[in-house]
Amino acid sequence: MSYEPRKAAQLIAYLILRSGGQPLNVLKAVKLVYLVDRESIRNFGFPILDEKRCSMPHGPVNSLTYGHINGDYDLDACGWSDFLEDREHHNIALARPGISGDDLDELSDADLHCADAVWDRFGDMTAWQLRDWTHDPRNIPEWEDPNGGSTIIPLQRILHAVGVANAEEFAEAAATLAHIDKAFHRAMVN
Repeated sequence: MSYEPRKAAQLIAYLILRSGGQPLNVLKAVKLVYLVDRESIRNFGFPILDEKRCSMPHGPVNSLTYGHINGDYDLDACGWSDFLEDREHHNIALARPGISGDDLDELSDADLHCADAVWDRFGDMTAWQLRDWTHDPRNIPEWEDPNGGSTIIPLQRILHAVGVANAEEFAEAAATLAHIDKAFHRAMVN
C-alpha cells in the first residue's frame, strides 16, 4: 500500500462525474476526498488512499493528493493528467470529454460505494459549507486547529473518531502493510 496518484485522480474524476461532469472547486474536492477516505475507514478500517492526512487552516486534507492538485509533482509521469486537468481558477476538471466510470479501473466497488455515500450526503454543499462542516468538532473531532500551520492527523485518531473497534489493531495492521509494501518496492527496484 503506497500512495497511488492515478487512483487519487480517478477518485476526484469520479466525484466530478457525480457533479454532472462540472469542474469542482479545489477546496470542495479536497474536503470530499478526505471524507471519502474517512468513510472507507469507518466501513473497512482502511482508507482508500495511502497517504498522510493533515489538519490545515481550512480543515482536514489528504496531503499528497492536495500536493498533486497544486501541481507539486510531475502529473504526466504518474497518470494524474490522464484524468484531470491542471487546476484553473480554483477548479479542477476532467482532462477530456468522454471520461466515464468505465475508465476508472483503480477504484473498487467498495471505493465507489464510499464515494457515493459521501457525494449523496455532501455533494450539494458549497466548498465553504464543507469547510465549516469539517471544522465542527462534533463532525470531525480528529481535526485540530493548526494555528496557521499543518499538523498530522494519525490514522489511529481517525479510527477512534469514526468508532472503529480495535482501532490500535487496525492502525498496526496498516503500518505493517505499508512496511511490507516498501520492502517489496525496494526489492523490485534493485
